[in-house]
Amino acid sequence: MLKFLPFLLAIAYGLAMYRFSAWRTAKMLDQQSRPLTEREITRLADKMAVALDVPQVKVHVFEVDAVNGLAAPDGRIFLTRGFVQKFRAGEVTAEELASVIAHELGHVALGHSRRRMIDFTGQNAVFMMLSALLNRFLPFIGIWIARLISTALAARLSRRDEHEADAYASALLVKAGIGTGPQKSLFRKLGVLTGGHGAGTPAWLLSHPATEDRIRAIEAREQKWGVPVLPDRRVP
Repeated sequence: MLKFLPFLLAIAYGLAMYRFSAWRTAKMLDQQSRPLTEREITRLADKMAVALDVPQVKVHVFEVDAVNGLAAPDGRIFLTRGFVQKFRAGEVTAEELASVIAHELGHVALGHSRRRMIDFTGQNAVFMMLSALLNRFLPFIGIWIARLISTALAARLSRRDEHEADAYASALLVKAGIGTGPQKSLFRKLGVLTGGHGAGTPAWLLSHPATEDRIRAIEAREQKWGVPVLPDRRVP
């Protein structure tokens, strides 16, 4: 039993750190958010609520300038102020932001927050065990290698979740009568909107799938479902 103690402690530490991070995130969101009031977007959220057979899809605005959407561990859906400002400036459409909302709803519906807790705990345990092992043979750089391996593992798991949430969003957008065109057009814009996210970073370390991979997956779903493919708005 004692030989497993470091591994068990690593799991307990990872679980405690995740729960603390989730608590801190929820508190920050409580303090720095407001209900979304842009009618063009909330109208589309209402259409998704009908498709899901729920009373309402509530969306909040997280008051930060970054361009992002997120699902809180408690299931709340957020668009950042930066994203909403892009809408007001005409850089993204209400339908494109609806695709972000649908994607975040996918994370909630598929239980990704709970899965991420398990993944984070496992990643921390892997890091600690690899650090202890590699440092015996590779002093000083063992920790660096262990971190590289555990980070790559976390990125791969994150990409899996993103693909699953994309698929959920595609299905919901089709059912709500919005279609998948805005989902594809937004993906083509994201590099510009976020300042070239991931530039210079090896693809196998990115926490999100490559844009073209995501678009190809959407188009494969369109073909499989027999969904009419409408022209999507490409970035000029």
